[in-house]
Amino acid sequence: MRKGPTTRVRIREITGSTSTEHRDDLATEEPLEIRLTAADGSRRTVAITMRTPGHDFELAAGFLHGEGLVGAGDIAAIAYCTDEDLPPEARHNTVTVRLRGPIPDLPALDRHFLTSSACGVCGSASLEVLRSRCAAVPRGRLDLTPEFLYALPDALRAAQGVFGKTGGLHAAGLFAADGRLVAVREDVGRHNAVDKLVGWAALTGGLPLAEHVLMVSGRASYEIMQKALAAGIPVVCAVSAPSSLAVELAREFGLTLVGFLRGERCNVYAGSERIL
Repeated sequence: MRKGPTTRVRIREITGSTSTEHRDDLATEEPLEIRLTAADGSRRTVAITMRTPGHDFELAAGFLHGEGLVGAGDIAAIAYCTDEDLPPEARHNTVTVRLRGPIPDLPALDRHFLTSSACGVCGSASLEVLRSRCAAVPRGRLDLTPEFLYALPDALRAAQGVFGKTGGLHAAGLFAADGRLVAVREDVGRHNAVDKLVGWAALTGGLPLAEHVLMVSGRASYEIMQKALAAGIPVVCAVSAPSSLAVELAREFGLTLVGFLRGERCNVYAGSERIL
């Protein structure tokens, strides 16, 4: 049976000296395996990540794009896997990305069998890899006011439908320069939520996102900044703190990074020239 973004369980709630039993909605967490299939029929698993079901094809496309493995133009089709080696209950947890050409021969593939923030690569090495495949983001025409920034967290929160039911999901929202919420994605993994957004843009021909702002519900990590850079997003805002490597990446590649965006205050860690 294919699982949805929420799972209902029965719980016992204790308040003071009394207790009641009722049902509660939880954010679903399931593994997703991403497989590549080349034009010659060869196959390879490139990632297994824990995610909230929903927008799985976008997640696969966004992950591949953000890691510099496969561009949107290289993808012929994406589908749930129906291979005979999978039991029926696992087929909606496995996505096959069919390529127009061969599977890329990249050493980076070797570290993606289980994705996590602990990749075993030091910060300077990670930045060096980015330098080889990503250019700095141009200054562009994006000029933002503090009032624009202050409105983002509430707009993102209002669009988090699954979070409203469960209270247990991260969100990533893409905003236009006029403050309009273009798209929002939710997931138990903050990186997955960003991958889903980038994958949506990649599959609809929307990259690069040069005049958009990314707002995330948690902290701003190196991985999130890397994905934003690969998608051409010039401004990243976060409710919580950035990491040191996230700030270093933003400053080197010309991104604007805003953290602790709550109420009518925030910290600008890089790229303050885009904020009037």
